[in-house]
Parts: sequence; C-alpha cells; structure tokens
Amino acid sequence: MISEAIWLPTPVGPAIALQFSGTLSGKFYMMPGLCRSRTAGLSLLFAAVAVLCSPVASAQFSSFDAASYAAKVVTQSGQVSIFKDAQPWALSVGDAVQAKDLIMTGPDGHALLQVSDGSTFEVFPNSRVVFRKNPPNWKDFIDVLVGRVRVRIEHLGNNPNPNRVLTPTAVISVRGTVFDVSVDDDDETTLVEVEEGTVEVQHALLPRGNSKVLNSGETLKVYRNEPIAKNIDKGNIARQILRSVSDAVVTLATRMPSTSTGGIGGGSVGGASGDTQKVPPPPAPPAPAPAPPPPPPLN
Repeated sequence: MISEAIWLPTPVGPAIALQFSGTLSGKFYMMPGLCRSRTAGLSLLFAAVAVLCSPVASAQFSSFDAASYAAKVVTQSGQVSIFKDAQPWALSVGDAVQAKDLIMTGPDGHALLQVSDGSTFEVFPNSRVVFRKNPPNWKDFIDVLVGRVRVRIEHLGNNPNPNRVLTPTAVISVRGTVFDVSVDDDDETTLVEVEEGTVEVQHALLPRGNSKVLNSGETLKVYRNEPIAKNIDKGNIARQILRSVSDAVVTLATRMPSTSTGGIGGGSVGGASGDTQKVPPPPAPPAPAPAPPPPPPLN
C-alpha cells in the first residue's frame, strides 16, 4: 500500500509535473504485482496528464479556444453593444465577441457577425442574444433571449455542420441552413421561419419526444406551456418575401448617413430633408417715383 501522501505545489509547471510523475511511478514500482513495463507506462501517462493540467497549458488551450470560437462584427449600425463588467460596451466593425458575451441592440441597432467556419448570425433591433453560452459545447451557437435573429449555418465542405440555437421555449437543431428566430418579449413565444434547408425544432421546457422538422418556406410557433403544434404553416413564401423587403429597407435606412441641411444656415425652406429645389428669388423692388416738376419762374 502507498502510505505516503503525494501533493502538487501550486502552480504546477512542466518540471514539477515530471518530478511528480517520477515520484508516483516510483511508488507504483515498489508495489508488488506490477511489472516494470506497466510502471513505465503509468509514468508517461501521469506526466502527460500533469503537464496538460498545468496553468501554462491551460492558458494556451484557453487562448486558442477563445480565438477560434469568437465572432467578428462584419457590419454594424445604430446601438449595438455587449454587456461586460456590469456595463454596456459599444461594438464596432472588426470587434470580436467572445463566448458568453451578451449582445444587445437598441431600437435602431443592427449587426451581422461571422465565426471562423463562415457561418453568420444577424441581430435585429431590440434584441438580446448570448453568444456560445455553454463552452466547451461549441455546437450551442447562440441563445436568443428576446428579439429576432437570422442565422446562416455553412456546410463544412460536403459534410453537415451541426449547431443549435436555443430560446426560452425552443431548441432548434441545424445542419446547414438559413432561418429566422423571433422571441416575443411578453410570453417568450418562439417563431421559427425556415428560408433555406431543414431544421428540427423541440420544446425546451416540455418533454422533447414531439420534435418537428421544418423545410424551406415552413413556419412553426412554440408556446411556453403548450406542446409543439401538429400542423406546420407552409404558406410562408409571401411572408418571407415581405420580411426580406422590410429587412432590406430597415438595413439601408440604418446605414445611410443623414443628408439633412436644416438648422442654422440651412438650405431648403418648407421642404423635406435633403430637398434640393431652389427657393424663388424675392420680387424686384418697385420703381422710384418720378421727380416733381420744377417751380415756375419768378417775375
């Protein structure tokens, strides 16, 4: 039996890890019934585990994961921020969003973010979205708390790219597709609209044995206290066209710089902002009155 306790000082570095593995293998070597080859194998195993568990190795793996699984802001307009250190921090194009970051948009906020495999998610106004809430489970892509997002999951070559989008009431599993998710602010009802590809929808709160598969052009609502509906709305093409046009108008409006020339020294008068119609010149002043006749000559 091993009667001597073996402890590791903190922090554990590679040198200490190797020393620990040698000490531990020596203890096993003294145990009857263990052959030397097995003891050597255990020594190598403990050394590898100890080195991988050291702070240096952990930091290296953590930094690699953070860099590989971050999202980059591709486009941004209006009020878009992340909540960090108990306060909001504004996001700009090129900024990185890390795992567990809460993304918030204001009434005019809009952002498109992209991850390393090319997949994107688009956050619309008045939304709250958590990016990769459950690391190291990187397949949990985003959690939509409230508002609306559009997700585009790219295929990994010819292979599927399994990801999940979660809401308070639904779990949406995808392999490579384009779809919208909207969460109502009042009762957390989830609306899933598939634009391209296929998604599987399960209830997040009730038993998950009644999942539904949605194909292109199909829509499903998931209510908090009701099982998933048996019928899927398939008349969604016209609604998707209207939604796409509306999104394009909103996105264009939020990205266009202001062209108003009103205010002090303004241009147009009485017209709309940006009106270039010239104001007519004022009328010419009236002609001067004729000179009075000269006085009569004196006699």
